[in-house]
Amino acid sequence: MSVSLGDWQKNGWLKPHKTSRQEIAGLAAVVDPDLGASADQNLDADWRFAIAYNAALQCAAMALKAAGYEAPKGGGAHHRTIESLRLTVGCDVSMIDALQAFRAKRAGAIYETAGVATGTEVEELRKLASELRRIVLAWIKKHHPALLK
Repeated sequence: MSVSLGDWQKNGWLKPHKTSRQEIAGLAAVVDPDLGASADQNLDADWRFAIAYNAALQCAAMALKAAGYEAPKGGGAHHRTIESLRLTVGCDVSMIDALQAFRAKRAGAIYETAGVATGTEVEELRKLASELRRIVLAWIKKHHPALLK
């Protein structure tokens, strides 16, 4: 049995959202500066990690909003936004699992303790976010071209 974004909406995991070219451009405008800032070796690794995570999350949000949905604010929004990549752009399980692991680690880096992220993890997340950016923008161009300039 195949699950759809509509099924997620029925479960209360998503809500309908009408996006615009301006909203998609705004989200995209966050990604590149975040990817650039996350490469700054003068910043703490935890902050670089958080910035790279935000770039990946904004990519997932772009895809979800282009598909006509958004995750309700509150507990689980990041988790659902990342998981939705399976149903929007068709990301493979390994990419989703890696993003979910980074999401969990980011919570520790931001809320619990310092020194959580390593330089290697920052680079892995940056690479993943860059690839996700490429995938999402190609998907939007193919399926929702009116949302791109």
